[in-house]
Amino acid sequence: MERIAINCQHVWGCISSYLDGTVPPEQRAEIEAHLAICEVCSAVLDSTRNILVLTGDGRTFELPVGYSERLHQAIDAMIAEGPIAEEPVG
Repeated sequence: MERIAINCQHVWGCISSYLDGTVPPEQRAEIEAHLAICEVCSAVLDSTRNILVLTGDGRTFELPVGYSERLHQAIDAMIAEGPIAEEPVG
């Protein structure tokens, strides 16, 4: 039976586990294959990794008023739009 490729929403839901190294090897391989071709998910991974570094260094940052709401709205909009079509190279 052929497996269906994972989509962006699935990858986003697994980002924390992926960074923690707790996803099963087969799922990790699927995520890495997706990250290799999806710029949006690669950016989400990099951003999440950066947030972990920033929050893990002990300093605190005050976010602008309404930042959390705008962030959640932007993420919800990206999820609703689905994956971005890749442009042909060459």
